[in-house]
Amino acid sequence: MKTKILAVSVFLSLACASGMASAKGCAKGAAVGGVTGHVAGGHGVAGAAVGCAVGHHKAKAKDNQAAAQTSAPAANAPAGKTDAAVTAPNNSAGTTTK
Repeated sequence: MKTKILAVSVFLSLACASGMASAKGCAKGAAVGGVTGHVAGGHGVAGAAVGCAVGHHKAKAKDNQAAAQTSAPAANAPAGKTDAAVTAPNNSAGTTTK
């Protein structure tokens, strides 16, 4: 029992000191993986480790996709046209000009 308490306290102290902010998705993935691993047969620690890795991977992929979408509208703009020319209303309200 003392060994488990010591292991948990060392793990928590290292986790807090290692900069958790850089590991996006790790906490959520570790929580889900830990519960799943525990239910699957007492493999909570292994599930938490794998969940952390998967959660971090998914968060990084989501960030990359969001970055690609923010740069995509500028690339899809028609060549030679400004935003004013693209968004200008057309004269289709029924008025005639002479």
